[in-house]
Amino acid sequence: MPASHNSIATNERSMFWAACAGAQVMAVGMGFSRFAYTGVYPVMVNEGLLTVQDGTLAASANYAGYLFGALFAAKLASHQARRWVLISVAGSILCMFALALTATPWAVVVIRGLAGILSALCMIAASLWLLGYQRGAPLLFAGVGVGIFASAELLALGQYFGLKSPALWLVLGVGASLFAALAMLRLDNAQSKIGHATDGEAMSGHIPLTAWPLIVCYGLAGFGYIITATYLPMLVTDSLGDVNPLHVWAVFGLGAAPSCYLWHRLHLCYGTRAALCANLVAQAVGVVLPVLLPNATGFLGSALIVGGTFMGTVTIAMPAAKKVSQTIKFNLIAIMTAAYGAGQIIGPLLASMLYSQSGTFASSLVAAAIGLLLSAAFTLRYPTIP
Repeated sequence: MPASHNSIATNERSMFWAACAGAQVMAVGMGFSRFAYTGVYPVMVNEGLLTVQDGTLAASANYAGYLFGALFAAKLASHQARRWVLISVAGSILCMFALALTATPWAVVVIRGLAGILSALCMIAASLWLLGYQRGAPLLFAGVGVGIFASAELLALGQYFGLKSPALWLVLGVGASLFAALAMLRLDNAQSKIGHATDGEAMSGHIPLTAWPLIVCYGLAGFGYIITATYLPMLVTDSLGDVNPLHVWAVFGLGAAPSCYLWHRLHLCYGTRAALCANLVAQAVGVVLPVLLPNATGFLGSALIVGGTFMGTVTIAMPAAKKVSQTIKFNLIAIMTAAYGAGQIIGPLLASMLYSQSGTFASSLVAAAIGLLLSAAFTLRYPTIP
């Protein structure tokens, strides 16, 4: 076999293991640090450590932190990605351990805000690190679903043995540490191939019209999925008999992991506009399903459909952002992540307001579905989306 073929094969293997490491990083910084709160939140409410309003405030603090972290990360360059991956992963694990040691609502809010900053840094640094490798995108983002599934099942196991929420956060911290240790074994195989145009330059000048449709669509998508992603275990309570609602949250993660490959393939075959539109419409159906079918079928279907689409949105949008970024001089990935974060802040605040008036999340889910349909319509309205 020619030496050039050997070199290509070696590089492919190197990037595959880098993608695996990236997936484990995303499992920690997103699946565990960001989304495990959805599973612990009802436990903390039942224990009297948080009220529903406290929990919503902590969730909103996390999303505000995510927005702040994304804006900060707009200045990151690809050669800084490795360092910030390490910082975000280590900090995320420390936040989980910190939540095991606190019992006051204000401390939970502060820690969740910090965890949001670290999650955004993790998402953007890992994307800068790996998105130059086309086959790496679905594996990278599949790590979020793996992290959600693993953390949910760890929580369910902990509850089976009667652990309280502080001990559950400790279990999550240990589990995340194991994922992080595996990632660090392969971290040095990572290669940043992102072009100079997306090399984390500070924003300069105006945002061109070609970028705005992606930013708006992504922001609406953040608003659309987040109510399901925040309140799903609470929605399921008493609907599945003796089945722990955390298993439904695990289904959410189980749907997310393989879906990244499906949406990546559709993206390659049909382009960003068609794939993103189909993804957002399907996601809207999943979000509103518990309103249409307020039973076990509706809740499980929602978990599978929303879980099977929300990371697909990221898998489609982030490579598209990289393509658009080749002609502009700011970090579009960071700006889109900030827009997503803004949508996620609005979602729980709206849900809390509507819940206080009606005692249900039905109207919030309808509003979220409308947001996703608007995002889908936006993809069709603007042909500048690549």
